[in-house]
Amino acid sequence: MANPTGRGSGVASPGRRSMAAAARAAAKRTERVGPGTGMPVGVAERGTDVSTGPVAVPDVVTVERPDRVERAAVPLEAPDDADQGRRPEEQHAGPVLQAGEPVAGAARARRRGRFCVALAVLVTAMLAAAAVLGWKYVDGRRTDAARVQALAAAQQAAPSVLSYDYRRLERDFAAARGHLTGSFRDEYGRTTKAVVAPTAAKYHGVVKATVVKPPAGGAPAASVVSASADKAVVLLFVNQVTTSTQVTGPRVDLNRVRMTMTRTSDGWKVSAVDAL
Repeated sequence: MANPTGRGSGVASPGRRSMAAAARAAAKRTERVGPGTGMPVGVAERGTDVSTGPVAVPDVVTVERPDRVERAAVPLEAPDDADQGRRPEEQHAGPVLQAGEPVAGAARARRRGRFCVALAVLVTAMLAAAAVLGWKYVDGRRTDAARVQALAAAQQAAPSVLSYDYRRLERDFAAARGHLTGSFRDEYGRTTKAVVAPTAAKYHGVVKATVVKPPAGGAPAASVVSASADKAVVLLFVNQVTTSTQVTGPRVDLNRVRMTMTRTSDGWKVSAVDAL
């Protein structure tokens, strides 16, 4: 019968021999692992007994690549000012404006521009209004003066233009033409020469015209119908007393005469006569 202990003979049991073989295999595998694989060389030697449990992880595992170590050795310096901390495109972007400044400045510029335009329009309108008012004032003054002057000229011209005496026709007609102007002056000359002069000479005609005056005295019956600075229309009440060989005694004609008066370089002249 075999000795059950067998320790003195140095023969290990089959189970212990299997565990030893596994440990030797693990040690060989550890020796074949090189740098960069994540497992350090000789880890089996620094661990606990491979026969009693798993291989222990070493306290410090340091596997460094030369290029990474060199880059890590360069210290990162913090930017010493705001410009170094910017990106390259930001460093040359110019000064940073405060929020709202461009918009507010543009708004103020637009308001100033609108104010200047409005002020210019207002000033122009005021100047135009002043010019118009000034022109109207001057024209009104001239029109008022024209009314007075044209009325006086018409009252003076009417008796001469509407009167004649067969004994002095040439003198009377010449005096009348002195109050006339324009085409009416030429028309008057043709009419008096062709019609009035022969008839007056044949029948000894005498016509005397006067502007009517009130019986109690006062201004003559004449008024300005319309007037401008250079032209006026005057209405006159004129009495004509006619004597000739064709009538018995004097004949009185009550006429309304409208005279158009025009300003000329020689004063106010008659440019038209209409019997109403």
